[in-house]
Amino acid sequence: MTTTVLAAGDHFVLPRLLTRELRAAVPGTALEVTEIRLPWPHTPFGPVAEVDEASGGEDELIEALRGARICVTQLAPLTERVLAACPGLELFCVSRGGPVNANLDAATRHGVAVSYAPGRNATATAEHTLALLLAAARGIGDVHTDLRRGTWRGDHYDYDTCGIEIAGSIVGLVGFGAIGSRVARLLAAMGARVLVHDPYVEVGAAAGIAEPVSLEELLARARIVSLHARVTEETTGMIGRAQIAAMRRGSVLVNCARGALVDYEAVCDALDSGHLAGAGFDVFPAEPVPAGARLLSTPGVVLTPHIAGASQEVAHRAARIVAAEAGRFLRGEPLAHCANPEVLAR
Repeated sequence: MTTTVLAAGDHFVLPRLLTRELRAAVPGTALEVTEIRLPWPHTPFGPVAEVDEASGGEDELIEALRGARICVTQLAPLTERVLAACPGLELFCVSRGGPVNANLDAATRHGVAVSYAPGRNATATAEHTLALLLAAARGIGDVHTDLRRGTWRGDHYDYDTCGIEIAGSIVGLVGFGAIGSRVARLLAAMGARVLVHDPYVEVGAAAGIAEPVSLEELLARARIVSLHARVTEETTGMIGRAQIAAMRRGSVLVNCARGALVDYEAVCDALDSGHLAGAGFDVFPAEPVPAGARLLSTPGVVLTPHIAGASQEVAHRAARIVAAEAGRFLRGEPLAHCANPEVLAR
């Protein structure tokens, strides 16, 4: 029997990558794969009906899903309306760290299993974090901009404005999951002394790589602080004015996790006053960053447009993970990363 699958790719996780990995995951299985390409990232993702961070529309997806038993995608919106219109759908595989573009409650009611792809971009994000950390610690953002404008800033050799080395510095990581632990290993290899605060990680997990400490101790001791925590009610705004004030004068702050973790106005004030020597950000409270936002003109900041997870390897890995889940499903095996396992228990 032929299984119909929709490969709803985009301009990053390409439809052809999804199709190729699907066929590799179930050799000898009769698959009829339909491909569509969603507009992200050429068009920013956003809310679609009741789900967040999705790309494309409900009507397009409903039409493409006709007859499909499985959908593999990064950003297609799985909404109540889509589910109601596609009763043959049984598995929706999201190639992201979390299925935020899927209505899990509705999927569970309709008997559709939803899987996701944890850790797909951990290496890319860790490497990007290191790039931002180095750039912020050495003031590369400002001198790069000045040099492109024709200004040679030799005064960055002044003792009070020149940067710091990673080797021998104390670097504090808030979060020690898939990304934070990789950053720790990279920093340790460079000779940094690494502190880590993560109430969800056992002390033994950091042994030999980092020293587990409280957040208060981390902020007081670290010369560089990098954030790798998830956004929860507890962590929202966790680095505000009080926490920045508790950091050493001349410190550097880096955030490649989520914009909601940080009070960016407080960061700008600390940079203007000299309390912070630099900052590197890949994530922001509003994305895209609004024109005229203070961060865009504050000296000492290195900014990238939420691209820490953008590597060709991530696109291939994401396609491979969801294709493997589709293969497990078709063979009757347990899914590795199911967000609503109660559906499978039925």
